[in-house]
Amino acid sequence: MGLEFILKNKFYLLTMKKKLMIALTALSIAVLFSSCGKAPQAEIDAANAAIEVAKTAGADVYVVADFAALQDSMRAVNEGVEAQNGKLFKNFDKVKEQLAVVTEMAAETKTKAEVRKEEVKQEVAALQTEVAELVALNNELVAKAPKGKEGAAALEAIKGDISLIETSMTEVADLVLADNLIASLDKAKAAKEKALAINAELNEVTTKYAKNKKR
Repeated sequence: MGLEFILKNKFYLLTMKKKLMIALTALSIAVLFSSCGKAPQAEIDAANAAIEVAKTAGADVYVVADFAALQDSMRAVNEGVEAQNGKLFKNFDKVKEQLAVVTEMAAETKTKAEVRKEEVKQEVAALQTEVAELVALNNELVAKAPKGKEGAAALEAIKGDISLIETSMTEVADLVLADNLIASLDKAKAAKEKALAINAELNEVTTKYAKNKKR
């Protein structure tokens, strides 16, 4: 009985030792995957920060399509993180690669926004000059236009329109100072269109008047 007990006890101990080794091995593997499978929070924070920098540079205003694509890319990354978090053995290698791409995209988008902003500034400045010249020319044409009864009423209306254009261009200058360049560009374009229409109308009137005068 003593030998049998010893043998059984030894077998039991060996079995338990084997089970313990298997359990420890499994635990070690789990710990290894767990430590290697943590979400790359530093990279995520860096990508989000880069996106915010691009937005601060005006990417959401000056390069709308690029900024939307950037946001979509980051959204895909976040979905990838959530998918991995739902797994027992996580692997964020692909997510890290995507984050590197997003961070690079954010830098490029920021640069594009800065370039486009400068272009808009130049466009507005050019329009301010063009409209000022058109207003001056239109005022000269008003002075040369016929002053008959019907003509006087039409000229007064035109003078009112010219005054509105001048007011509009003052607002354009205010918008530029407020760094609201897109709104200033739209308003300046509208003012130019109106000034051109007035110019065409005045040229037509003065040309007809000059022809009739020669007869």
